[in-house]
Amino acid sequence: MEMNRIRIHNGQLILHDRIIPKGTLLIEEGKIIAVEEGDLEFSDATAIDAKGAFVSPGFIDIHVHGGGDHDFMDGTEEAFLKVSELHAAHGTTSMMPTTLTADTEGILNSIAMYNQARAKNKRGAAFIGLHLEGPYFSLNQRGAQDPKYIRDPDPAEYNRILEQGSSIKRWSVAPERKGAIEFGKILCQHGILPSMAHTDAIYEEALEAFENGYTLLTHFYSAMSGVTRKNAFRYAGVVEAGYLHDELDVEIIADGVHLPAPLLKLIYKIKGPDRIALITDAMRGAGMPEGESVLGNRATGLPVILEDGVAKLPDRSSFAGSVATADRLVRVMMNLAEVPMVEAIRMITHTPARIMKMEDRIGSLKPGMDADINIFDQHIQISRTLLKGSVEINHEKNN
Repeated sequence: MEMNRIRIHNGQLILHDRIIPKGTLLIEEGKIIAVEEGDLEFSDATAIDAKGAFVSPGFIDIHVHGGGDHDFMDGTEEAFLKVSELHAAHGTTSMMPTTLTADTEGILNSIAMYNQARAKNKRGAAFIGLHLEGPYFSLNQRGAQDPKYIRDPDPAEYNRILEQGSSIKRWSVAPERKGAIEFGKILCQHGILPSMAHTDAIYEEALEAFENGYTLLTHFYSAMSGVTRKNAFRYAGVVEAGYLHDELDVEIIADGVHLPAPLLKLIYKIKGPDRIALITDAMRGAGMPEGESVLGNRATGLPVILEDGVAKLPDRSSFAGSVATADRLVRVMMNLAEVPMVEAIRMITHTPARIMKMEDRIGSLKPGMDADINIFDQHIQISRTLLKGSVEINHEKNN
């Protein structure tokens, strides 16, 4: 619906550090202009009665591959738009489309398609930048990534990509690969966030990467080295680096499957909500019934099975992607990890916004911010979502 002035009243407003039990949110021309306790009047405004429900910023997913039986690696405009619409129906208002390992042409095609789809994306979660996951990974920690595309960073290749990739905002890399430290410095020069991922690095290699711009750990614990032994000596890994260095941010697939409750609690206890971003890392199976599916490109990707709330390799030897949506992540953190709602919401709003240096525009309920809003009950069943105050998402099929 088209609206210029909106008044959301009688809601429990979730701020950065507290909840206003009965407050009013005023929106004008797509921006929040007031967040106050009590019942404010707003002339000529469309009124939305929250009826005592919770009101939060829209959810921000900085690592997502697909959903609704579409994947960004399908390489079509329709796939990009359908994925954004599926996740918007679960409260995501901003997302970073994410690639899988591919050849150079595949990566360039993803960039071109992202730019094309972004211009037409009016009904789904906003695209806030492209996340390239790979292909510079550890073969041993590849997970479900296609091994034939895994290689060392090549300046001839990545410089060509960077020339066409002004929409790239983050790049996940194994920092122990030859040339990866220099590559991280170059990414920082381009304003792109280097992130450690699919890595077998020991602690010392992770520390060097951190000191050269790698300030985020991609899907913490998943495809990532912990303590190892070589010739009887123990070596700490990337997981330990994440815990030891307070300035390192971590993202976690909080679907309740990739990480069990004790690990969710441990990460939360050590890192805290200001250093944890909740991500779906969802593939095309998000929002789909259990059964057969494909990871990556529909025609050339990896056959997988959707069951137990996750995607698995056909032999069930390993997970092959998440099928989570953002609302599920919040429920898991509250119910399984026993995290207070305010902090669970912060991990999927303000923290990812801050990691991507967008906290001045999205991720909080305060004046001047984009009016990306969710309204939901105590079970995080979302009833309404507003995108920049002008588009309302239909949630009927989810409730």
